[in-house]
Amino acid sequence: MSTADTIEQISFQMITSICDVTASYMQAMEEAKTGNIAAARELIKKGEDGYSKCHEIHAGLIQRMAAGEKIEVQILLVHAEDQMMNAEMMKIMAEQIVDLNERLQRLER
Repeated sequence: MSTADTIEQISFQMITSICDVTASYMQAMEEAKTGNIAAARELIKKGEDGYSKCHEIHAGLIQRMAAGEKIEVQILLVHAEDQMMNAEMMKIMAEQIVDLNERLQRLER
């Protein structure tokens, strides 16, 4: 298997992982909107756990590069890294939405 094939497989692993992460953050915001704050926080935690797995995959690739392995940067890898950055932003937004909905619930009582 060539390095290019390996990078492609790693990129697909990252994309698959990060899509689940993003879905968890989106579901968290939906749960918060309906007032289910505990479920929303659990979904954020689930997203964080998934992100951690994706980050480990990515870190392994960076370690290989740091060790001197020539890694061909492919558009698929760039896409995977972009999705990781988007997930980080989505987490921040989800946390804010959950916090705001929790505060709103307290104020409406």
